[in-house]
Amino acid sequence: MTELLTAAQMRAIEQAAIDSGEVTGLELMERAGRGVVEAVFEEWPELAKTTHRAVVLCGPGNNGGDGFVVARLLKEWGWEVEVFLYGDADKLPPDAKVNCERWKGMGGNQKGVPPIELLISADIIVDALFGTGLTRALSGIYIEVVEQLSRLDLSVDGWPVYLKDRIVSIDLPSGVCSDSGMPLDESYWFEAALTVTFHTWRVGHFLDFGPVTSGRVICMDIGLGNSWWGADCRVLTEGDLEYGPSLVVEKSFLDHKYTHGHALILSGPSGKGGAARLAARGALRIGAGVVTVGCPPDAITENAAQLNAIMLAAVHDGDALKRVLEDERINALCLGPGLGAERARELVPVALASKAHIVLDADALTAFADDPETLFELCSSHRCVLTPHAGEFSRLFPDIAKRLGKEPMSGPAYSKVDATREAAKRAGCVVLFKGADTVIATPDGRASINSAHYERAAPWLATAGSGDVLAGFITGLLARGFAPMQAAETAAWLHVECARSFGAGLIAEDLPEELPKVFRQLEI
Repeated sequence: MTELLTAAQMRAIEQAAIDSGEVTGLELMERAGRGVVEAVFEEWPELAKTTHRAVVLCGPGNNGGDGFVVARLLKEWGWEVEVFLYGDADKLPPDAKVNCERWKGMGGNQKGVPPIELLISADIIVDALFGTGLTRALSGIYIEVVEQLSRLDLSVDGWPVYLKDRIVSIDLPSGVCSDSGMPLDESYWFEAALTVTFHTWRVGHFLDFGPVTSGRVICMDIGLGNSWWGADCRVLTEGDLEYGPSLVVEKSFLDHKYTHGHALILSGPSGKGGAARLAARGALRIGAGVVTVGCPPDAITENAAQLNAIMLAAVHDGDALKRVLEDERINALCLGPGLGAERARELVPVALASKAHIVLDADALTAFADDPETLFELCSSHRCVLTPHAGEFSRLFPDIAKRLGKEPMSGPAYSKVDATREAAKRAGCVVLFKGADTVIATPDGRASINSAHYERAAPWLATAGSGDVLAGFITGLLARGFAPMQAAETAAWLHVECARSFGAGLIAEDLPEELPKVFRQLEI
């Protein structure tokens, strides 16, 4: 797993190290600047071989101090370096001021907006304006500088020049909130080619505009050890699969299909059963021992024509569902995909009165848009997982969604992690808020991000039915005995891996069928 930190948590860790006497702030700044240079040479090895040119933009805080270290080290390497300082050198924080003076012994500082001709001629442009230190919207000359960096329509001798291919940001592209990934003014932001951060990633690297603006992110060790004080969010990795029940079916002469759980997927009427069939296939592939689709009697023939290993049960109303649930081997239910809002209003209360674990998706969420508190009273149990996309989230949690959608003008901004935590606390159960930056949270505040960005980008998941398969994956894992948070995290991570494994041309039906290949790659 990879722990993620907010800006405040990272500052606390650094300050604790300084207060303990293990390191000075000046030493940390030197390590950070050296880490940026090493990361640049790692990303572009050819830049370490001959003389090149850099433009370094230094802000008025410690991020600017890191920039002065980078400028000095590159100058010592033989580079031509131009430094632009924004703010008063005499008012810099103490460590940044020391490094500014060191740089002055090698070269001077310039003011104003770097001429576009200078930026075009540079091999790299180092953004050391604000990083994680920004707490308010850009103003004045900073807007002019960011606008200059955001220009993508330049041309030299008829050939396009993309400044973003040259920008290296320290910590996070300036203008973006490190806790939320949101630009503190949506009108002013730019894309970096490389972002160099330290100790561990920030939450904002994985949310909202964070992945769009950061380019490739390299995390450099600056000698703070295994300090994760206050970290209460993580990004999911392959290692997280080790922290739940095994996905491997253990061999035992006592095993039979019901040993691995019985999942019931409730379906809509004839002609509306595709979503439930996708969820059922996902539940079966991920390891549920038995999967049954519960549908109205008029849909039995349609479903029977398309399902083989998946069983069928007639469920036309709440009373029928009660009778089906008398089979106590059914330990996980999925309601929502293709269910229909009216049908969901009747069946969801019956399902939540059972002892089974429940996944509520799609229509099961929309059905309570006019009365979400009733839904929350029913599902205020850790046995339940809600899986809204942005539209469903806004219908169930309109005030939270409004706060999340408001353009921030100061930081730290309200983030998708904050919103999902608040929603989970209100609903009293696990909430999985879908997206390329899927966030999963529990009522007690634990949160994780399943990122489909950077090397895990999976744009093919934006296809009809993929969310139904995810609901099925979660249900199947609940049937296998996973706790709701573990089931949601594991299912979300595998969902992206299946899409990455299949690649372009993916449709929802492909996701369950890709699982065996993914399991083999993971040696499961």
